[in-house]
Amino acid sequence: MANLSKHPKRLNKVWRFFKKFGPGLVTGASDDDPSGIATYSQAGAQFGLATLWTALVTFPLMAAVQGMCARIGMVTSQGLTVTLKQHYSKPVLFIMLLFSFPAITLNIGADIQGMGAVAHMIVPAVPASVFCVVITGVLLFIIIRYPYRKIANILKWLCLSLLLYIIVPFSVDQDWPEVLRRTFVPVFYFNKEFISIIVALFGTTISPYLFFWQTTMEAEDNAQKGVVFVDKRMLDDMKTDVNLGMLLSNAVMFFIILTTGSVLFKGGIRQIDTVDQAARALQPLAGKFTYAIFATGVLGTGLLAIPVLAGSLSYMLAETFGWKAGLDKTFTQAKPFYMSIIVSLIVGLSMDFFGVSPIKALLLTAIAYGLTAPVMVAIIMHIGNNRKIMKEHTNSWFSNILGGITLVLMSMAAIAMIYYLFK
Repeated sequence: MANLSKHPKRLNKVWRFFKKFGPGLVTGASDDDPSGIATYSQAGAQFGLATLWTALVTFPLMAAVQGMCARIGMVTSQGLTVTLKQHYSKPVLFIMLLFSFPAITLNIGADIQGMGAVAHMIVPAVPASVFCVVITGVLLFIIIRYPYRKIANILKWLCLSLLLYIIVPFSVDQDWPEVLRRTFVPVFYFNKEFISIIVALFGTTISPYLFFWQTTMEAEDNAQKGVVFVDKRMLDDMKTDVNLGMLLSNAVMFFIILTTGSVLFKGGIRQIDTVDQAARALQPLAGKFTYAIFATGVLGTGLLAIPVLAGSLSYMLAETFGWKAGLDKTFTQAKPFYMSIIVSLIVGLSMDFFGVSPIKALLLTAIAYGLTAPVMVAIIMHIGNNRKIMKEHTNSWFSNILGGITLVLMSMAAIAMIYYLFK
């Protein structure tokens, strides 16, 4: 009986621990959207385990930049767009919008198409286009109908779907010494294909829309809790939340590359363009269990990522043009905000009916993200070190070092991408 009485206490501890996590966990998990999964799958299929080391590199860089964004949101109690509007020239803000709006919309469209294709693969009797419409309708209903707190809780539980990808590699035979070697001993090939996939991996993991979402969600989360003063304990909790979210994001990236690298690459399948192709290719080589887990994870991550993509875009527009905004508000209280969410999802959905391929959408998205990311990282670092904005909560020297490395690598990636586009 004594042992039984301890179980509720243990469950309560686990629940309290899980409740600590919020914007950071959701942001990190949403980075592994269906289009991101397609990129990781292609990296593994094309180069085997050669890109495993990138997960170790991107984790601290993502954590540093997203940590800066989270701290900006907590300290200023406003979104990144508002801070840009108040402290920087208008051209900077409008250039960010000019690149971000089409990139995020294309990303939404690619994710909807990916989810529809996977759902059709599971239930072949229903066309993929029908699933795309249903998925879009369900997401719009949830976003408009439920307040922020409920949406945040739904998103947190959807993060668990990412754990499916951590299970998959253990269902097939692995050469673990080789896995360790490829993880900790980087390899690099100086050819167009390898550099392109490295650029794609960086662009997929360190995406500008996440900067805006993280900042706004931290500000909104504090507003919901009635926070008026940010103390060290709150910043420490935020750091734990962000670090866990980024760790989960990069762990999923690592295990998807591991799965596709050890199954598809060895099986002679070197080209993966969509997530449903990856799932289909896994079935004959790794069995129905691996195939089912991979496909189910795509649907969970899509449901998690699309509200983040649409929400980040709507917050950016609302903060730019002074609209009332907030997922805690009703539709009638913030019509322009919710209308921009509706438009972004419908435009994304329409890509399927106008014959825009998800691969083309992903290519255009990567170009836009690749060009804006270095500029945004530089601006975020500048804000994070500005005492007028951040007061005593400016960046630490360690954050600045990691931010500087991120800026250099993302700039090099952008230059490489432009070089190979016009070569």
